[in-house]
Amino acid sequence: MKTILTIAGSDCSGGAGIQADLKTFSAHGLFGMSVIVSVVAENTKEVISVENISQKVIEDQMDAVFNDIFPEAVKIGMLSTLEVMKSVALKLKQYKPKNIVIDPVMYAKNGFPLMDRKNIEALIENIIPLADLLTPNIPEAEEITKSKIKTKEDMEKAAIEISKMGCKSVLIKGGHLEGDALDILYTNNKFYYFNNKRINTKNTHGTGCTLSSAIASNLALGDDISDAVKKGKDYVTLAIENSLNLGSGNGPTNHFYALYKKAGMI
Repeated sequence: MKTILTIAGSDCSGGAGIQADLKTFSAHGLFGMSVIVSVVAENTKEVISVENISQKVIEDQMDAVFNDIFPEAVKIGMLSTLEVMKSVALKLKQYKPKNIVIDPVMYAKNGFPLMDRKNIEALIENIIPLADLLTPNIPEAEEITKSKIKTKEDMEKAAIEISKMGCKSVLIKGGHLEGDALDILYTNNKFYYFNNKRINTKNTHGTGCTLSSAIASNLALGDDISDAVKKGKDYVTLAIENSLNLGSGNGPTNHFYALYKKAGMI
């Protein structure tokens, strides 16, 4: 069985973060492992509090994984502080894993900040150059590039600008713009376009985590970057179309819908 690692924050409500990542890995037939960098008390409505794990324990977790079960791919999510970023970057440089997919999480679905804006420069300096693929949404790409993104052409310009910061590929997610959900992949000086009809649901908690984890899963399974993104988009679209109406806020996606349907459980 192929192996994969997530380095991210923990979502106690199970819809995003480490929990969403592990569900996505399992749905792709992979053995998932985790390094928890922050514990987030949140639900479908709100983020209540965040407590970051010490640098020593973050580094110890990474040593424990890489020295025993080396992953085929690594997905990185919420990195809230400079100290967390430095520890993660230190160990990634030490172990040099392949297929690093980084989702530069800055805000929860309800808009709660999960990264202090003063740390964006640290993200650019320490983390972005390590990415085989960076997957910012529109607000995150705007923060990284310090520009406004209103059109497809703006997304293309932002992708090029972010690629100059050292990452190999960039996927700008266009869900925050009006109209269909257009995502643009920039890799090897080429653009790839992934256009899906917008799904009318409020239950989108953890979609960014789920998409980046699905892409990382496909890379671990041997797909090239464009195929990995396409399959990841198809997976998360199905999960959103069949999302779960749990909680009183933004409910979670249905990570195991395809498996449940195949097993005759739904």
